[in-house]
Amino acid sequence: MSDFQTTFILLCLNLKEHPKSGIMNRKKRFCLSFVVLFLISLTAFSQSAYLPLNQEYNRSLQEALYGKSIRFHTSIRPYAFRDVKAVVNYDSLQSLLRMNRVIGKRWKQKAWDKLFNDDVITLYKKNFSLVVNPLMDFSYGHDFAESKNVWVNTRGIEVKGRIGKFFTFYTNFYENQATFVNYIDTYVRENKIVPGQGRLQIMIDSKGEHFYLNGKGYDYNSATGYISIAAGKYFTFQLGQGKNFLGDGYRSLLLSDNSFANAYFKMVVNIWHIKYMVLYNQYLDLREKIPGLGYARKYSTVHYLSWAISKRVKLSLFDAVVWPATDSLGHYRGFDLQYLNPVILLRPVEFSLGSPDNALLGFNLSVLVGKHNIFYGQLLLDEFNLHQVLSGNGYWINKQAFQLGFKTFDALNVKNLYFQTEFNYVRPYTYSEAVERINYGNYNQPLAHPFGSNFWESVNFIKYNYKRLFFSYEFLYSIKGLDPPGKNYGGNIYKSYNTYVNAYGNYVGQGIRTRLIYQDLKASFLINPAYNLNFTMGVVFRNLKSDVSTQNTHYFYIGLRTSLRNLYYDF
Repeated sequence: MSDFQTTFILLCLNLKEHPKSGIMNRKKRFCLSFVVLFLISLTAFSQSAYLPLNQEYNRSLQEALYGKSIRFHTSIRPYAFRDVKAVVNYDSLQSLLRMNRVIGKRWKQKAWDKLFNDDVITLYKKNFSLVVNPLMDFSYGHDFAESKNVWVNTRGIEVKGRIGKFFTFYTNFYENQATFVNYIDTYVRENKIVPGQGRLQIMIDSKGEHFYLNGKGYDYNSATGYISIAAGKYFTFQLGQGKNFLGDGYRSLLLSDNSFANAYFKMVVNIWHIKYMVLYNQYLDLREKIPGLGYARKYSTVHYLSWAISKRVKLSLFDAVVWPATDSLGHYRGFDLQYLNPVILLRPVEFSLGSPDNALLGFNLSVLVGKHNIFYGQLLLDEFNLHQVLSGNGYWINKQAFQLGFKTFDALNVKNLYFQTEFNYVRPYTYSEAVERINYGNYNQPLAHPFGSNFWESVNFIKYNYKRLFFSYEFLYSIKGLDPPGKNYGGNIYKSYNTYVNAYGNYVGQGIRTRLIYQDLKASFLINPAYNLNFTMGVVFRNLKSDVSTQNTHYFYIGLRTSLRNLYYDF
């Protein structure tokens, strides 16, 4: 049974762990009523599917969605296919990347289109459709600074389809073996996960535990999937194992796709100029195992209200609460019914319960200026004391973060020239909790920014494409405070904030002040836009410097890959 199936059963029929019949019956009645309402709405369902959650996927589409003549909720990703088609001519935008060539014989024409334009396997009927594509990443690289060869060998498959007019499904699977440059290799060994891609297959032999497959590379795999049902014009329900992203930037300080896929159930209503999302999640903490349950689990509920104030201005409100699956005594708590309420702010609920759970509040804003210029930003409040903030004394409990960004399409009036600059600032101890298990993290990684907390970052992009030839340059500069042995200066969200060093005088970059410069220059040729198959080559220059150490990475890579997900190695 998959994680999302397990979560759904525990959520709706969570009876075994709670022997008190009163609690059991109340939960059963609530969940059965919810399921009945869910099934009744099937009679009015229409098509619902989602576009890949990849920031490189069809930049022409992204440009169109920020158009001055439409109201589209760009900060809720991945985008629903029916929402996109309601405001832009999706087929026309897709045709911009087609490589049209007329070939005499019919079978040759079909072979050409299968190779360069279309999905590999397709079946379209009146009440059913099925699409199957291969997934791959065959990459090779060399780190000149460390004189080390690295490689990735990924094979996978995606299957997506539709049953009737209301029900869609998607699943993918990746099987991977890989070696990494040293800074990623160190991260993998310390956290026992590959960034954003899951847990390592651990091998045990006479020498003990190790992670290498036959001494040659790491072995890991991942799978995601969902079923999605759209109720009439306004409602969508989705159950899955995957990722979600909230924001208009490259990073998100509210919820990002940085960590591994998690089990979730999502409800969305899209009416008038409002889009409202309720997201129920299950997360895992790989550092701890609970007898009879496996890895420690925690749950979260996220509310996100996006309001298109005008065709140029969109404002969103975010709140979330995270709580453990077991209490301090090890008793199973399960999915707390108070947090199922889909319409009110969670912070008052959490406060009224006298709860030690982890609650967050945030805002997202985007403004379109001119034809193609977007200013955007976020504000995240984890803990907030206005008096202490105004006093400017660096009180440790003031845990906040903000983002400011700008991006423009067709920059300098050059067609397909894209520019983006973004600044992220996260105070020490943000996203952490007194009880480490309920921090804002999943699978040993932060749920928001990859750096966790106690940092500021400037990340910048220049991108250009001519037909199917793409160029990209990323420049990142950041300052982060790392922890010396036995100290907690607020940069690691997996440490309890009760172990803070100083109550006052805290500042971003405290601890071991570490500077990172990261540059990635690459060129790629898009072979098939249907599943984003591309040939890519590039070079990475990375320099990490502190008073303690200096690390350099000069890395050349080349690869054939299907880019349908975001993988963050710029840390």
